[in-house]
Amino acid sequence: MEINRKVLLEAKNLVKEFPVISSKKKNTRVHAVSDVNLTIYEGETLALVGESGCGKSTLGRLLLRLIELTSGELLLEGEDLTAMTAKELISVRKKMQIIFQDPYASLNPRMTVEQIIGEPLLTHKIYRTKEETHERIIELIGKVGIPKEALKRYPHQFSGGQRQRIGIARAIALNPKLIICDEPVSALDVSIQSQVLNLLHDLQEEYHLTYLFISHDLSVVRHIANRVCVMFLGKICEIGDADEIFISPKHPYTKFLLEAVPRPNPELRKENRQLLTGEMPSPVSPPNGCRFHTRCPYATELCGNTEPVMRGMGNIQVACHYPLV
Repeated sequence: MEINRKVLLEAKNLVKEFPVISSKKKNTRVHAVSDVNLTIYEGETLALVGESGCGKSTLGRLLLRLIELTSGELLLEGEDLTAMTAKELISVRKKMQIIFQDPYASLNPRMTVEQIIGEPLLTHKIYRTKEETHERIIELIGKVGIPKEALKRYPHQFSGGQRQRIGIARAIALNPKLIICDEPVSALDVSIQSQVLNLLHDLQEEYHLTYLFISHDLSVVRHIANRVCVMFLGKICEIGDADEIFISPKHPYTKFLLEAVPRPNPELRKENRQLLTGEMPSPVSPPNGCRFHTRCPYATELCGNTEPVMRGMGNIQVACHYPLV
């Protein structure tokens, strides 16, 4: 789908810190998301990638206000979400939905498929009659490839791929503009992954959806994303056009991520590849300066003392003192 560059969601200086309850030190906090600025355009698929624990899922939930911000500002189509009360947010919820990672945990085992998909329709009182709601539910399961005979069944009677399709039907029920896809295919078999990805693409075309696609699988990201946003330890280090980032990454961390992708060609496996070493710093006490400098082979004294700012390099923005060209 063509991206018209109209801003749908804008995040400004987002910060999320979690208190460490069991810590002996007072005021110890986990710096999950630190000063993140992000713009999502209508009709695009923006992929959010990075190692486990870097803050991807936390950022996704912050954008939906499923968890509260420590500080920062969120604008959806110009409306300030951070200034809204929980009651005022109800009307905005229809515009933003989420597809969870685990299709086994995200569906209520005590509810039938019809109840699961119909719940958002009833909550927001979309239709006046039960008949209209039922017709909409039948339409939705048809869109995701589930037969209508399955409406009275329970989640445990379906495979993982079918459960994720039910979750997708629930996510599109209110005709949202933005869907956060939190690793929606990582728990599925590879053969099923491609089916679900194709389904997401078809629904995006039909309903003019915008996706924030959270993933650690770069092969999946390359297949689906228009732009890629790379996170490391709660901060964005590179963002830009997907093709350009995959061909010519500018940040050392992005380069290491791409080097780590398995190569199916046995001949290419023999090539020497530079892989990332060392452990990720603790989000409780992140390093000064660039948060990646403790693992970066190109780091200098400047990297350890001064935090880099985002700067443009073609269709990419990168936070690095000495970007790789």
